[in-house]
Amino acid sequence: MQLADIAHVRSGDKGDIAQISVIAFRAADFALLVRWVTSERVAEHFAALQCRRLTRFELPGIGALNFVLEGALPGGVTRTLALDAHGKTLAMQLLSLTIPEQTDDQS
Repeated sequence: MQLADIAHVRSGDKGDIAQISVIAFRAADFALLVRWVTSERVAEHFAALQCRRLTRFELPGIGALNFVLEGALPGGVTRTLALDAHGKTLAMQLLSLTIPEQTDDQS
């Protein structure tokens, strides 16, 4: 399945920093987000961006993860030559991340 099957996203950008929040549709799926939407997997998904730093914050009270991608927008939002590289576009791209199907024997 894809991340879009169990979560939605919100995003923002300022300067060359993009942030993406991944919010589980159901509280029960938050554990899947924590397990499979890691900083490493998100960095690999956005490898072409060559971020300076990618940090994940967990917000279990609202069933969300927040990712801060420093250096994701070269030159900043208003100066980048990248085509539509704003946070909202990156967030939508993240929804294609593959999440393994949950089975009874997985914890």
